[in-house]
Amino acid sequence: MLGLTFQTDQAGFLAGYAAAASTKTGKVGTFGGINIPPVTIFMKGFQAGVEYYNSQKGTSVAVLGWDTAKNDGLFTGNFDSTDDGKKFATNLMQEGADVIMPVAGPVGLGSAAVCQQTKKCWIVGVDTDWTVSASEYKDVILTSVMKNMNVAVYDTIKAVKDGSFKGGVYSGTLANNGVGLAAVTGASADLMKELDQVKADIISGKITIK
Repeated sequence: MLGLTFQTDQAGFLAGYAAAASTKTGKVGTFGGINIPPVTIFMKGFQAGVEYYNSQKGTSVAVLGWDTAKNDGLFTGNFDSTDDGKKFATNLMQEGADVIMPVAGPVGLGSAAVCQQTKKCWIVGVDTDWTVSASEYKDVILTSVMKNMNVAVYDTIKAVKDGSFKGGVYSGTLANNGVGLAAVTGASADLMKELDQVKADIISGKITIK
């Protein structure tokens, strides 16, 4: 038996860095479905990535909707109301956010719809590459924080076949390609280089996510 876990804060960190590099308003936002660790781990990584960008660039991009120090933020209380997704995205936009990461399952599709209708915000998808899984919103997807389930399953099958399978818990990380960041829309060559370096620094332990 094998439990699958994913260090989505690592990929979320990269998304936060990319969001901070991409914002035109100096504000980015996030919200979750429910305040539980599988949700907030994305948000913690996202905030940490924005703050790291600020420390490197001397900028002051603000994160709306989540505060790691307080372990609290914006939550819809569900994972299925696209109307809530629209409402929360609209509120964050009104506060100035032009990049929004909804960590709330199908709720986030409502947020994508608002961005598409208004042309005033980008969406950061979660779990899968939203340009594929929610391709109808491809034109407003900045990037996605991915759990690479296929990699986890492949590695497990390979371990069973070669006799090295021991069960326990699989942890998907940037190092084993268990988590990752999808392509960043409109990213410059410089930003891509910076993201590669940040990824390497997370893998090496030079950057730690708190």
